[in-house]
Amino acid sequence: MTTDPLVRLLAETAPGLRVESEAGGTAPFAYDASNYRVAPRAVAFPRSPEEVSAALRACRELGVSVTARGGGTSMAGNAVGPGLVLDFSRGMNRILGIDPDARTARVEPGVVLDDLRDAVAPHGLTFGPDPSSHSRCTIGGMIGNDACGNRSVRHGRTSGHVESLEIVTIDGLHAIADHTGLRPADPADYGATAELEAALRGLIGANLAPIRTELGRIPRQVSGYQLHHLLPENGFDLARALVGTEGTCAVVVAATVRLVPTAAAATLLALGYDDVVDAAEDVPEILRWTPTAVEGMDSAIVATMRARRGSGSVTGLPDGSAWLYVELDGDDETDVAVRAGQLLDTLKARGRMLDGRVVDSEVQRRSLWRVREDGAGLAARLVDGGESWPGWEDAAVAPENLAGYLRDFRALLAAHRLTGVLYGHFGAGCVHVRIDFDLGSEEGRDATRRFLREAAEVVVRHGGTLSGEHGDGRARSELLEVMYSPAMIGAFEAFKRVFDPDGLLNPGVIVAPSAADADLALDVPRPQGRTTLFTFPHDQDGFAGAVRRCVGVGRCRSNSGGVMCPSYRATGEENHSTRGRARMLQEMLRGDVVRGGWRSTEVKDALDLCLSCKACSSDCPTGVDMATYKAEFLHQHYRGRLRPRSHYSLGWLPATSKLAGYVARPLNAVLRGPLGKVAAWLGGVTRRRAIPPFASRRALREVLGTAVGRPAAVLFVDSFTRAFRPQVAGAAYRVLGAAGLPCTPSSGLCCGLTWVSTGQLSVARRVMARTITRLDRGPHRDLPIVVTEPSCAAALKRDVPELLGTDAARRVAARVHTLTSALTELSTSDWIPAVPESLVLQTHCHEYATFGGPRDLLRGLGVRKVTEAEGCCGLAGNFGFEEQHYDTSMAVANLSLRPRLEENPDAVVVADGFSCATQADHLGVRAVHLAELLDPGGNP
Repeated sequence: MTTDPLVRLLAETAPGLRVESEAGGTAPFAYDASNYRVAPRAVAFPRSPEEVSAALRACRELGVSVTARGGGTSMAGNAVGPGLVLDFSRGMNRILGIDPDARTARVEPGVVLDDLRDAVAPHGLTFGPDPSSHSRCTIGGMIGNDACGNRSVRHGRTSGHVESLEIVTIDGLHAIADHTGLRPADPADYGATAELEAALRGLIGANLAPIRTELGRIPRQVSGYQLHHLLPENGFDLARALVGTEGTCAVVVAATVRLVPTAAAATLLALGYDDVVDAAEDVPEILRWTPTAVEGMDSAIVATMRARRGSGSVTGLPDGSAWLYVELDGDDETDVAVRAGQLLDTLKARGRMLDGRVVDSEVQRRSLWRVREDGAGLAARLVDGGESWPGWEDAAVAPENLAGYLRDFRALLAAHRLTGVLYGHFGAGCVHVRIDFDLGSEEGRDATRRFLREAAEVVVRHGGTLSGEHGDGRARSELLEVMYSPAMIGAFEAFKRVFDPDGLLNPGVIVAPSAADADLALDVPRPQGRTTLFTFPHDQDGFAGAVRRCVGVGRCRSNSGGVMCPSYRATGEENHSTRGRARMLQEMLRGDVVRGGWRSTEVKDALDLCLSCKACSSDCPTGVDMATYKAEFLHQHYRGRLRPRSHYSLGWLPATSKLAGYVARPLNAVLRGPLGKVAAWLGGVTRRRAIPPFASRRALREVLGTAVGRPAAVLFVDSFTRAFRPQVAGAAYRVLGAAGLPCTPSSGLCCGLTWVSTGQLSVARRVMARTITRLDRGPHRDLPIVVTEPSCAAALKRDVPELLGTDAARRVAARVHTLTSALTELSTSDWIPAVPESLVLQTHCHEYATFGGPRDLLRGLGVRKVTEAEGCCGLAGNFGFEEQHYDTSMAVANLSLRPRLEENPDAVVVADGFSCATQADHLGVRAVHLAELLDPGGNP
């Protein structure tokens, strides 16, 4: 039983409230997307206003601070605190009502923005503010920061879209703030509510002059409290005044928000410039054309995206070193197109724009918007390996002052010998920048403090604000004295005191601020005492630098788009997200909250539901590769110790399957009977799946053709194909031949993947070394290597060179192709195979992350409709066969694969991965490999 009096009191006063107080449950909540780390005392997951009230009363009784948290994507340290963290994303994430006629919605604070937008889209409506984190940020977090987003030129800030807020104060009072003041949620609380409102009215009356002269000067003035909404001429709009208070005055438990109609037509212009200052000079002219968005970025972000995801990941950009995206909308497509052409002509005549174009392709528009939306993550870890940090990422000026501000700001960067990566909302005068601060040394932190003070003076000189949408948080609250008079600072203090006299709500933010360099996360220390087996060639500090890639932007918490992170999508738990796991690994290396180092059971538990899908290595803007980190951790954790049974039964499958080939028929008969269930139990394998039948050794020889005289490629017959579906090798042999790539088969080699995924890295290295020696020598050492099993192809392409670290491994990796990439890049034939009109496609996660899937190839070959089961199949190699993971495996399958199969019961299903095909088979559907689909001698 816990000895923490807070946990005991919460159990008494809110008996159904889930509270985590152990390191494994609290450590990931020590971070948001900022530079700060503050370990909480406990984390609670309320499900109702009543539980919130009970929690706040308990905290006030014990003098414990409270921090409200949504998606945890705050970049200024707004969502971390030392006391109780209330996570609203788990239990208070419901849309309570939609009124299409009134164009409003009532939501709980944990509702994700995209979920709200999806719910109101059938009514032709949307929520106007749209931060780049729209796939995971919550409405409560947007209210806390007064968030804006890419289309703020049209829709402004969140405060302009709030009708009313349901709040709970630190003493547990549940009240409703609207455009005319405050009223109780329970009539019995009328007296307390009236007293609170009277105190606020008195405060405003005593500070009319500074409020009228210092607040509300420019569109993006988010810094401080927005007390001007309480002025008599503004009707005492307490709802708007509480937006942007960052959880320092009250906790929002519900909100009624205003919706806006979606435009019938829209187009995107991409404009290229020499630099961001030239781009900013054109912004005032662009604003005359009433755009919905004017977004900017520099070349560093584009270069990083192309380096991480391939040259095809950014298409449609005109020439230039800096770019603006300008979106125009209207009721008529022709009218919008005419206006776009006229704007282009106008900007060409002004002479600053190097090149510009209307982006007609929807695919290119999505590609361009993804670059912009991933800006914070892409800028954090650039193509040259350099790291950059927030802290001064959110300043804003009036749009007409933007060019002048940027000139002075870049001069300040140069004077401090700092480099900044610029992107942001140019049309609103709000420019984000991540800077290569040295936060790991005392000298670097001192230099950072000097820079921040001077940067504040620069932006104030240009009539601007320290924060334009992220809030002041721990990063900029200390600097508010540069921006505001002592009288205004005093009014802010008095405003908070009315709501929170003891300073328990999100302390250190806005009022009585923490120093900007207090509570910094600083560098993650290197592992002590042991050398990692993976080389981590892209990270200067090895494993420590690799796990430090996670800066908390939280894209892994999205429930749609891409593949990352399947376990989070299945459970909704922070610990089961890529970010949560990365933070646990960071805490493991720090060692003060999560103890035990590589032997930590808390870290093992956090990594347990990672499917090692590798999707994060592609989908995460900073390139976190949790599959590799998990493999390294398992190697270190179990070194010299007994492992789980499945590590032996499944990890050593390539070796045991060779032996099985000699006795395939009697062995399969045994495995289908009662002894098969016993064997599964002994191997730690679930008995709820049928063990796939083994193929005989003779089967592979029978399906492969005779040797060709001058092969153009090597067909690598992996362990899974050899052991379970040799017919795929035969089909691939014929398909490659028809495509002008006659091949010579290479069997008996292994990529080592199963030993990697179970963390048996010493064995993996020995297996890999033998394979590389064979492939790097002999008469075919320069030929492309085609691998039909995507996971094995990915292992040869990435895991092998990163684990062996040799020139030979890198040479072999450069030759590796999947069947898709071979047919796309190497084919020399005009052969056109027969394909169905439509099909369902399950792309293997490793192929998606490393090579890209076969969708475009299939469409190019004539498949008119490709229905993708987006996301992981859920089996993921050994994961879905392990007894303890079966339920999660099927929960992941239910996210996309099962629905697509049920919606298309008669369709051909293509799944190149053995795991994917096995999962489909478990769901009652036979899937074929791409090779079988295209096989000129077969008929899927």
